[in-house]
Amino acid sequence: MDMNDVIGYALRIGVLISISLIIIGFILLSTTPQFSELTSPNSRFNTSVVKPEEVFRGIRKGNGVDFILLGLMVLIATPVVRVVLGIIQFAMQRNVIYVIITLIVLFNLLLAIFILPLII
Repeated sequence: MDMNDVIGYALRIGVLISISLIIIGFILLSTTPQFSELTSPNSRFNTSVVKPEEVFRGIRKGNGVDFILLGLMVLIATPVVRVVLGIIQFAMQRNVIYVIITLIVLFNLLLAIFILPLII
């Protein structure tokens, strides 16, 4: 299988998993009394304070908000996976310049996802 096909499948699968998790979360959430409070424009729910381990604990409990948050995490991780696959692709082609450039892109992505939110 061509590496471009692998990258394409990874992107499609990531988006489909994300959409599925968000839909499942919305269905679970719509059956709870919290639904109207969370969907209100004046909602006090702050996703910036939710830790990934809390999301995984909530998934086991069937919490709809946590399914939605996991879907968003998968959606954010999808381009990161694409960049990692790009590094592998360029390494297989022995294209050192593009491996370095793509490693810089990966570093920037990870910095923006994990480090900058801690600083801001």
